[in-house]
Amino acid sequence: MGRNIVEKIIKNHYVSGERKAGKEVAIRIDQTLTQDATGTMAYLQFEAMGVPRVKTEISVSYVDHNTLQEGFENADDHLYLQTVAAKHGVYYSRAGNGICHQVHLERFGAPGKTLLGSDSHTPTGGGIGMMAIGAGGLDVAVAMAGGPFFLTYPRVVKVNLTGQLRPWVAAKDVILKLLEILTTKGNVGCIIEYGGEGVATLSVPERATITNMGAELGVTTSLFPSDRVTKAFLKAQGRENQWVKLAADPTAKYERVIDIDLSGLEPMVAQPHSPDNVTRVRDIAGKKVDQVLVGSCTNASYKDITTLARIMNGRLIRENVSFGVAPGSRQVLQMAAKESSIATLVTSGARILETACGFCIGAGQAPPSGGVSVRTNNRNFEGRSGTRSAGIYLVSAETAAACALKGEMADPRDVADELGIEYPDVKVPKKFLVDDSMVLPPAEDPLTVTVSRGPNIGNPPENVPLPESIQGEVTLKTGDKITTDHIMPAGARLKYRSNIGKYAEFVFEGVDPTFSSRALENKAKGVHNVVVGGMSYGQGSSREHAAICPSHLGVRAVITKSFERIHSANLINFGIVPLLFDNEADYDRIDQGDRIEIPDIREAITKGSAVKARNVTKGFEFKAKHTLTDRQIEIILAGGRLAYTKEKGAF
Repeated sequence: MGRNIVEKIIKNHYVSGERKAGKEVAIRIDQTLTQDATGTMAYLQFEAMGVPRVKTEISVSYVDHNTLQEGFENADDHLYLQTVAAKHGVYYSRAGNGICHQVHLERFGAPGKTLLGSDSHTPTGGGIGMMAIGAGGLDVAVAMAGGPFFLTYPRVVKVNLTGQLRPWVAAKDVILKLLEILTTKGNVGCIIEYGGEGVATLSVPERATITNMGAELGVTTSLFPSDRVTKAFLKAQGRENQWVKLAADPTAKYERVIDIDLSGLEPMVAQPHSPDNVTRVRDIAGKKVDQVLVGSCTNASYKDITTLARIMNGRLIRENVSFGVAPGSRQVLQMAAKESSIATLVTSGARILETACGFCIGAGQAPPSGGVSVRTNNRNFEGRSGTRSAGIYLVSAETAAACALKGEMADPRDVADELGIEYPDVKVPKKFLVDDSMVLPPAEDPLTVTVSRGPNIGNPPENVPLPESIQGEVTLKTGDKITTDHIMPAGARLKYRSNIGKYAEFVFEGVDPTFSSRALENKAKGVHNVVVGGMSYGQGSSREHAAICPSHLGVRAVITKSFERIHSANLINFGIVPLLFDNEADYDRIDQGDRIEIPDIREAITKGSAVKARNVTKGFEFKAKHTLTDRQIEIILAGGRLAYTKEKGAF
């Protein structure tokens, strides 16, 4: 039987485990990336392992999230990241060099390689034919130390692309269409593999837009074949020698095949407050728009920025619109400046923002109260923008330009007809401007480097082993689709990421601002904290602080209807037991404040998947279950992966 691309890459990187869907398998990791919001803790954990130099082919530390140096915390963290990278064999991409996923695609990504990143949008690398997976920082630290990455052997879904995108329809509309089909729920354990004749019509940056936002599906990753288009992109980056051909065998098998005719797609939009709340732009045309922002790791490539500039050339934005543009990398910014695209955008009324994550993570550019913000990023969770009452709409760069020109939600085809705009069919350049001067190589002699540690730099938390029984309280009950932003706010709060005690003060801040203080009170009294949640608990960012900080507050178990992959792994890594309701109806019988007992929890999770619990307050028993592997059970029992790793003396 022929193999698909996923099977081929796993076979070439196989370490251990059973290569069967649903079973745990370990693979070798070639490359890693971190960013500053998650990287500080990842490197603190790496240091705690006592490994002198990274053992990957290449590891890169990026500064792209909290680049605004308001207060000393971010600047101190950046200096720590620069020095710890130099000492331990990691390349360091300085603030201003660009967003990790964009830069990694341009300068480091290679077809057929594995990439593990401490950011949920690491699957961007799938646009170049990598198996690129987002994970928690501790998993990345272990990979840098030479350990394998454990994942559930995937169910592979093929998305068969036919036809060709018509003018004014973009790659963003492809992934929005797939989100409409698959939604954000029920895709854990899957990998999306793109194929079909339509693949050849998409450039690498377009493919990367699709794989980037594929993270919102909840899949492990997404990837495209490596073909002549991939080769041309790498040649334009001066890296043709890193190209390999990668394609599925004609007889390859898939769990499911989804057909998408590119020529039949229309401009789409994800409405508040979920990336799968998708409709046609024309269905909501005329809605007044307050803000338009183009950028993020999804849509800030050379093609996106150049297309935007050509649409805006000689035209002004509407007076009611605040318009910002953030090129995704220094390479894109330099080329856009050289070709006068930046001048064109400024003339149109745009504000040029830093080459960083910025508004996508709520670090600046918050919309007005009750405002409508049209953005090209990948997430529109409630409150993530910095304004809880605002509505965030996710679109392509083409649609964003149309909205800026009209001052309202508008299909770019209609605006083009009205204003007489010819579609700017921007091609990938034959040669990109290559300047790696803001990527610092590691020191040749690590003994010459002293790691800088400002007062905001703490230590990795030291968890205690799982108790024999959980005697606790439902400190919080949540609904469906609780994201890691709900659990651990981003934006300005991220500056405390290296100081767990301080950052933990803001756990569930937007859901229940009293949670942190109540959890600490319980912990002081010896009462274990339990969180109860609904469907898709832990959506969104790979931010492991959404597990570290609750663990610091004494959370020992989370019981939900379903978990998202990365967050579930992070809970395990920090000693919190992820449990599923055996009967989802029991969720409705439990209230916040109820006393919960899970007797003999250590013995229960060791002997099988069933766990018995008791609601002491209401006087009834209910059943829960876990999906932990034997390895994950050992991690939980030890109190977390760092303790487990030290105990085992291996990775």
